[in-house]
This record gives sequence, C-alpha cells and structure tokens, in this order.
Amino acid sequence: MKGQPKNELMDDEKIKRTITRMTHEIIEKNKGTEDLVLVGIKTRGVPLARRLKDKIFEFEQVEIPLGEIDITFYRDDLTKKDDRPILKVPYFDFPIEGKTIILVDDVLYTGRTARAAIEALMDMGRAQKIQLAVLVDRGHRELPIRADYVGKNVPTSRDEIVAVHLLETDGIDKVNIEELSSL
Repeated sequence: MKGQPKNELMDDEKIKRTITRMTHEIIEKNKGTEDLVLVGIKTRGVPLARRLKDKIFEFEQVEIPLGEIDITFYRDDLTKKDDRPILKVPYFDFPIEGKTIILVDDVLYTGRTARAAIEALMDMGRAQKIQLAVLVDRGHRELPIRADYVGKNVPTSRDEIVAVHLLETDGIDKVNIEELSSL
C-alpha cells in the first residue's frame, strides 16, 4: 500500500522547532536530566532520539545515553508480517535498571508498537519509569497507550497514513498525510 501525498503537516523548520519544544518538556517534566536514557524505536525513532539527545546536550551540557530497539520479534501481528521471525538484539551499552527511559517513535497510532517496545525493554531490566515521546500522535488507539510528549496531534481517518520523512533515513525532513491507494 503506497500513499498519495495529500497534505504537508511539517516541514524541516517545524520539525526542528518541535524537537526543541519536546526537549524542553522532557527536561522540565523530569526536573533535569539525571538518570534519563533515550531509546529510539527503529527505524525513524532512532534519529529522532538522537536529535533529542543533541538538544539536551545543547541546553544542559549533559550526555544522555542513547539506545535503539527493534521490536519486530515483540509485535503481536508478527504472523501477518513474516513466517520466520528474526530476533534482533537491542543495541545498549548501558544498564536500564533504575533509569527513566524516554522511548522515542515517529508516529503513535494503535499503540501496538509502543506496547511491543515496552515489553522488549522490560525483558532487558527494570527501569524506574518508561515515558513515550512521539513526533506525531494520529489517534485511533487500540490499546490504552498515551504519549507523555507529543510533537503534533493530528486527527486522521483510517484511510490515511502519516508519512514521516527524516534526513537521516529519507534525505529530507517533512511529515505528510497521505491517502492510501489500492494497488
């Protein structure tokens, strides 16, 4: 299913401003940066987490640990995606016990990706807290998941997709709403 461009939600400048605002919110809500860890959900959550890490350093002059996680094995719709799951070990070179994890993703939709990422983190250790930061919350939740930090709330229909394009993965920074097309 490929989307047909419908509406641009964010350009590169809006994404930069949004990341800056979200960074301030993370620092404020956590009363600083002590024991904070950023974990990006592959694919586009990783560069977003890296951008948040860079902004935290810019504002606080503190290096926050950054990890990435691939939740493919933890998805509850795995049988629909592939008959042979591959377990991919998350990249972490630090413990998460007692830490506040900021889980970062590009779009929050049904809540299933966030649930899978939380399950994967819990298999790795006992964090003090897990918070969720997303660039776009498009609604249509199927699970009781709510983001702590939201770049933009966007009401969508189920016939639309929110397409996040990032410089690191796609060569351009922009977010579009696209119509699903039948192929």
